[in-house]
Amino acid sequence: MASNPSLNDTKLGGSSINVQVRVIYALLVRELLTRYGRNNVGFVWLILEPMLFTLTITAIWTATQSIHGSDLPIVAFAVTGYSAMMMWRNMPGRCIGALTSNKPLLFHRQVRPLDVYVARNFLEFIGSSVAFIFLITAFWSVDWMKLPEDALQVLGGWLMLAWFGMGLALLLGAISERSELVEKLWSPMSYLLFPFSGAAFIADSLPERVREVLLYLPMLNCVEFIREGYFGSMMKAHYDMAYVAIFNLCLTFVALVLVRGLNVEADYE
Repeated sequence: MASNPSLNDTKLGGSSINVQVRVIYALLVRELLTRYGRNNVGFVWLILEPMLFTLTITAIWTATQSIHGSDLPIVAFAVTGYSAMMMWRNMPGRCIGALTSNKPLLFHRQVRPLDVYVARNFLEFIGSSVAFIFLITAFWSVDWMKLPEDALQVLGGWLMLAWFGMGLALLLGAISERSELVEKLWSPMSYLLFPFSGAAFIADSLPERVREVLLYLPMLNCVEFIREGYFGSMMKAHYDMAYVAIFNLCLTFVALVLVRGLNVEADYE
């Protein structure tokens, strides 16, 4: 009698959760090698990519003395805004069409579509987070920016923003497997959202009516929350994190339902 692979893996690993953790870890390693290879700096590009982008923007703003609607230090303002933007923007980009390029992996019973998405999202989260921490530490060491006034609030805002990015990535990833339009539309859409995301301005500098409309965007609320934790009394922040939590919860629920539908489709392919 043929043995059941999933049962054998469960006995060896102790539980189905352990099996899925090992699957996601294997996908993480595979994604690192596929995306960055074994040569040169390899996986270090995972950190260097968002870091170099943020450094470039910071250098441009510092050189041109750009006006961003506040008296906040330009370096710290750019680091908090653009690091956050890179995370929520890159996550969906990595998940759109992810199953098409990894379709052979789905023939393994333990590999599910959700595992592919989780691995890619986690990789982007780690890269963006390490780059964010490294930039703060590096600029603080040369006295270009100060440490955050409330590190726990910065962490909370960062995690809420990551939750939004992951939920959006799951949603667009699942829809992209049903329509190729998503891949074509996301890039211009992300550029359209960028000016309103709070990366280059603070909400208090906007007219009240405009601010009320833009605060329906979860990423603007998160960036405002992060910056309040970083700058404290130096700025007046506008946000509603309860709204962000409810939005993220609904977004994640809808996304998981769509991903589960892909699971069913994959079983019959």
